[in-house]
Amino acid sequence: MNNKEFIAELSRRTGYRSTDTQAMVRHLIDAMSEKMERILVNPGTRQRMLVPPKLVLGFKPNTAWKEKVKSTSRNVSIRRKEERPNGEA
Repeated sequence: MNNKEFIAELSRRTGYRSTDTQAMVRHLIDAMSEKMERILVNPGTRQRMLVPPKLVLGFKPNTAWKEKVKSTSRNVSIRRKEERPNGEA
């Protein structure tokens, strides 16, 4: 799924216009990526260094979503086995 497809699907599900949905996603990502620079100290030389912020996004699905994905993948694998002639692997 690319960005356009994601925005279109999210727009369809939420009922917002695609331009509004795209703006919301952009603001969400901007808010998640706003981190301050930090100062690190090299333990060997005791030199202080300014480290620029970096964007690291994490995703932890909840249990209900995990179960839905598992059941969907089981259904797909069962259908694929049924489609094979003579039960061949």
